[in-house]
Amino acid sequence: MKLKATDQILFDAGTLIREHPPKWRDGHKRLVFEIACSSDFPFEGELVYALWGEVELPAELTARSRFTVEEGVFEYPAPSESATVAWHLNFADPNLFVAYGSSLMAQDEIQVAEHPILGSMSEALTSMGKPPRTVDERQRPTPVTITGVQRRCAIDTRPNPAAGRPGGLYGNAFERAPSAHIRAATKPLSPPTTSNILAMAALPGGYGEYQREEIIYILSAAYAGFSAARQESDRMTSARSRTVIHTGYWGCGAFGGNRELMTILQALAAELAGVDVVFWAFDKPGVELAGAAHNWYERSRGIGLSVPNLVNEILRRKFQWGFSDGN
Repeated sequence: MKLKATDQILFDAGTLIREHPPKWRDGHKRLVFEIACSSDFPFEGELVYALWGEVELPAELTARSRFTVEEGVFEYPAPSESATVAWHLNFADPNLFVAYGSSLMAQDEIQVAEHPILGSMSEALTSMGKPPRTVDERQRPTPVTITGVQRRCAIDTRPNPAAGRPGGLYGNAFERAPSAHIRAATKPLSPPTTSNILAMAALPGGYGEYQREEIIYILSAAYAGFSAARQESDRMTSARSRTVIHTGYWGCGAFGGNRELMTILQALAAELAGVDVVFWAFDKPGVELAGAAHNWYERSRGIGLSVPNLVNEILRRKFQWGFSDGN
């Protein structure tokens, strides 16, 4: 299925950072930005921002995809094959990058801190009367793709007792940390690398047992986003490419999503969209849970290739909403 972006804008990175500098409201974030700008490499290159609408779910599964679970936080490896295009998910709020300049430091904010031109893009879009959103006025998913984004620093948010950071720097720990810990954990990338970002919002904060319409919404959002990334990959390579989505427990932090269910739905969306997945699961318990969830999906998809049948199997599991982690 050929998708059509509902909006597409090309930005020159040098002009963008000069005319719309990021607005950091937090001192630690300003420090990270200073480190990100400490190399001699300029902000440069062309960024393509695209907004995509929802697309109808296929009735059947027609292909297999690779699903790999890794221990740890997001990494940004260079693709090992020339025809491979890597994408990194942004676990977005409906108001895209809404807290990037604040003291918050969850997955979304870490990604913008490492790719500060995303803050500039947010400011530019807002100035154009197009504040970036990942849902429309009907509250339906509108994923966003952004290609050609410089990653200018790497922030180690993991617990590191030897460095005096036993609780790490993730979430609210970032705000409480002394500046020396922020500086020690942030390394400039020289030269910067380039990332492709897929931003999409999960369904926030439900209660009790997941209902069919909630599961369909989440699946639709992931399918639309993964499909848009695949189409953009083909545009960039001028040929049929292999698209790899780096993701994780999307929607399972502040939004309180069920980790097992969100793993299963992303695996299903990936096969429907024809993309591969690298699933970053933080720690050993996370790896075990994601692996078990994917194994269940693999067994269940053998029941039949009908997507409605698979959704019925998921509903029979009676997955329960979790609770926000406060980050």
